[in-house]
Amino acid sequence: MDIKKILLGEEHFSFLLEVLLRTSVMFIAVIVAISLLGKRGVKQLSVFELVIIISMGSAAGDPMFYQEVGILTAFVVFATIIIIYKLVMRLLNRSERFEKAVEGEPVYLVKEGRFCYHAFKHESLAADEFFAELRNYSISQLGQIRAAIMETNGNISVFYYEDDQVLWGLPILPEEFKQSIAIIDHPAHYSCRYCGYTEYMNDLGKHTCTICGREEWVQATRERRIS
Repeated sequence: MDIKKILLGEEHFSFLLEVLLRTSVMFIAVIVAISLLGKRGVKQLSVFELVIIISMGSAAGDPMFYQEVGILTAFVVFATIIIIYKLVMRLLNRSERFEKAVEGEPVYLVKEGRFCYHAFKHESLAADEFFAELRNYSISQLGQIRAAIMETNGNISVFYYEDDQVLWGLPILPEEFKQSIAIIDHPAHYSCRYCGYTEYMNDLGKHTCTICGREEWVQATRERRIS
């Protein structure tokens, strides 16, 4: 077993000093490049800005430990990325259509206490993941929400009803959400388990949701949000 080859591959120990120098230079270069992108590029990453950061990371990584990749090459990549970023940001500020194409636009996920069913289907966000996000805001049922919006950077903004305006809504606490039924056995407010549509049901038996066509219901609650 060749320990030296396992630890260094085909390189010599002297290359470790070169790696130290290369890494230090590229680390400083990344900091300078990100600073040139501006604060928006650091605090609010859109899809486009995430691609920029990943590209810079890839360009910085190779010269750190590959002898055949020169540092100057990485600097050219950095300069190109920064120029492209500045040009795209200028276009974003001048063209609303271009901005929507590159960064997308905010999407309503919940409006007036129930899912925006058709919009929600196009977002890669599972119900469990979304409910977990809402519970982080101390939300226990959808009727507490006037609007929930997925922003272009992936964050979710939530706007609430006042306590005296809270609607009957789908409970999202795990133990309550799991208590779904297919047959209504007593009159009460019920919410569709899939789209959050809520109504008072007086007729017993099976009911089909008028929004999504499903037949699973959870007894709704009008619980207020505890902040």
